[in-house]
Amino acid sequence: MNLHYQIQGQGQTVVLIHGLFGSADNLGILARTLKDTYQVISVDLRNHGRSPHSEHFTYPEMAQDIIDLLNQLDIENFTVIGHSMGGKVAMAMTTLAAHRLSSLIVLDMAPVAYHVHRHENVFAGLQAVNHHTVTSRKDAEHYLSLHVEEAGVRQFLLKSLYKTETGFQWRFHVDALIANYSTIMGWEPVSPFPGPTLFIKGQNSEYIQTEHREAITCQFPNAKAHMVANTGHWLHAEKPETVNRIILSFLQGLKN
Repeated sequence: MNLHYQIQGQGQTVVLIHGLFGSADNLGILARTLKDTYQVISVDLRNHGRSPHSEHFTYPEMAQDIIDLLNQLDIENFTVIGHSMGGKVAMAMTTLAAHRLSSLIVLDMAPVAYHVHRHENVFAGLQAVNHHTVTSRKDAEHYLSLHVEEAGVRQFLLKSLYKTETGFQWRFHVDALIANYSTIMGWEPVSPFPGPTLFIKGQNSEYIQTEHREAITCQFPNAKAHMVANTGHWLHAEKPETVNRIILSFLQGLKN
């Protein structure tokens, strides 16, 4: 699986991994700050962005995709930053390359299985676009709006809509994401990763809860936690300067 990726800056390598329905551009605010000090690699996960599609969509497979890319680029040591589903991919990488991971930063995701279906309306909207002849972004947003009320969510999804010779299509593999949704929400615990780890939680988000503390400390015994006040799941978009400052402080502290 040859992932699509972007490289910016020079220095120690930091890999940025987006979440569900996203692409490499989603963590662009982080990349623009980090590239002044680090070599930043932003990836499109399989079935997202400009990366290839596959019916197989497990965390070990997605983690291996990124390891393969880093091997291809002759990068031995690296930090990984993942948001949401990308956070789980980052955590899964510890099983495959613990000795190569300098540090791990997880944005608003816990190493647990979630049992609430959070995206039924999104999938319904994506399928509605697929099932109609769409000749403009306005058409696509109309069909999305029948299922997705939040304008901000619609605009986020529409970033992955592109024009083809026969109309508009989603860059992500909708059918594969639906078929593998239980895997996306699930989690197989990883062996304890002893490296420096930071979990950053959005205060108003439900993805990291007090009851997840034991799962975090069992799998990431050297983990620290930081809460960003008055933010939700998209904390890096809501308070980019604060999140950037937390990340840089953590990374620079490892050098001392």
